[in-house]
Amino acid sequence: MSENWTPQSWRKKPAVQMPNYPDAGALAAVEAQLRAHPPLVFAGEARNLRDDLAAVSRGEAFLLQGGDCAESFAEFRADNIRDMFRVLLQMAVVLTFGAKCPVVKLGRMAGQFAKPRSADMETVGGVELPSYRGDIINGMDFESKARVPDPERMLKAYSQAAATLNLLRAFAGGGYADLHHVARWNLDFVADSPASKRYHAIAEQISEALDFMEACGVGPTTVASMRTVNFYTSHEALLLPYEEALTRVDSTSGDWYDTSAHQLWIGDRTRQPDGAHVEFCRGVKNPLGVKCGPSQTPDELLRLLDVLNPANEAGRITLICRFGAGNVDKHLPKLIRAVTREGRSVIWSCDPMHGNTIKAENGYKTRPVDRILTEMRQFFAVHQAEGSYAGGVHFEMTGQNVTECIGGAQAITEADLMDRYHTHCDPRLNANQALELAFIIAEGLKAERKRVAA
Repeated sequence: MSENWTPQSWRKKPAVQMPNYPDAGALAAVEAQLRAHPPLVFAGEARNLRDDLAAVSRGEAFLLQGGDCAESFAEFRADNIRDMFRVLLQMAVVLTFGAKCPVVKLGRMAGQFAKPRSADMETVGGVELPSYRGDIINGMDFESKARVPDPERMLKAYSQAAATLNLLRAFAGGGYADLHHVARWNLDFVADSPASKRYHAIAEQISEALDFMEACGVGPTTVASMRTVNFYTSHEALLLPYEEALTRVDSTSGDWYDTSAHQLWIGDRTRQPDGAHVEFCRGVKNPLGVKCGPSQTPDELLRLLDVLNPANEAGRITLICRFGAGNVDKHLPKLIRAVTREGRSVIWSCDPMHGNTIKAENGYKTRPVDRILTEMRQFFAVHQAEGSYAGGVHFEMTGQNVTECIGGAQAITEADLMDRYHTHCDPRLNANQALELAFIIAEGLKAERKRVAA
C-alpha cells in the first residue's frame, strides 16, 4: 500500500504512550510466540466491514460502536460478554426501527486491553508508581510488582480475545441474534425501566411484522439476516508490539492486515502524523478510526488523511469526535468544512464520553448522562447545519448493572457511585442508560435522514 512500509517500520518513529519493558529478551520471546499464533480475525471479515462502513460514509447506514473502556482479566466471564452483545443488539434494533436504516454493529471487545494515560506515574499516599496502562501491560493493584510492565500479559490477552471472539461468533450466527427472540433480549435489572418498556413496545411491533412476513412465505429459513447478524470487533491500536506480531499478509490479496481486530483506531494522544502509531496503521488495510479532540486542527486532520487514506477509499476512515458538551460548535464545523472542501470520504462518529469526564466530590470519576446527551445533540445539529452526515456513535458501556455515570432515567447520584463502581479505568454507561440514549439517537437520526432525503 505504501512505499518503505513494513510491520516493523513504526520502530523507527517517535512512540508515545508505550510501556518500558525491563526485560527486552522476554518481550522478544512473547512477540515470537504471538507471530506463530493463529489470526484472531480474517482479512475477508475486515473487508466486509470496510464495505459496510462505505455504506455509512454514503449516508446509507449508521455505525453503532460500543463496549468496555478497558477489558480486564478479572471481569472475563461468558455472562458479561453475552450481556454486552445483548445490549448492543437492543440498541441496534432501536436505531434500525426508529431510523429505518441498516446499523453496522462494532464492539469495543476482544482486544481493548490497553489504555493511554495522562501521566507516566501516579502518586497515592505519598507513594509514586508507574500508571496502570491496562491488563495487557501491567496490573491495576497499587503495588510496585503489579505495575511493572510484563510481556507475558500479551499472551493472556490474546487467549481472552480468542475466547471472546469465539463466543461472539456463536451468538451472532448460532440463533441467539434471531429477530424472533428480540423480545427476550432483556436484562433483569432494566425490566421495569422506561427505556425497557419502550423497547418492548418496539419488540411487539417487530414480532407482528415477522408473523406477517412468515405468513407471506418470508422467514428466517429464507432470509439469513433475520436469524444472524454481522458483528465486528475493534480496539485502540496502542500496544504496537502486540499489533505488529498479529499483522499478516492476506493470501488472497497480498495486502497486510492486523488480524487482532476488524477495525483499529488511533487515539487522541497518539495521532501524530510522524509518530509510530500512525506509521503502523498506514500500512495495514483494516478500516481505521481516528479520535479527533479539541486540539485537532483542520490542517493536521487533512495531513492524517493523506497518510492513512491516500486513495480516498470509502469505508477506510472513521473520524471519532470527542470534544465535550459545549465545545462541539467551536471545533467540529471547521473540521467538517476542511474535509468537505477537499472531497475526502470519511465517516463522522460522535464519542460523547471522553470529553465529559468529571470528578465527583467523593473522588470518583464519572460522566453525567445529560452532558453525554448534550454533546450528541450538538453533534447532530452541527452536521445538519453543515449539510454533512452524522454517521455514527461511539460509547463506553457495559451490560452490567453498574453505577458509574450519573443521571439518566435511573437518576444515579454521586452518592450512588460507590454502590457498583466496577470499571478498571473510565466510567461506563450501564445497559439502562445505553438503551435510553439509543432512543434519543434514533429520533435525531430519523430527522437527519429525512433532511438528507429531502
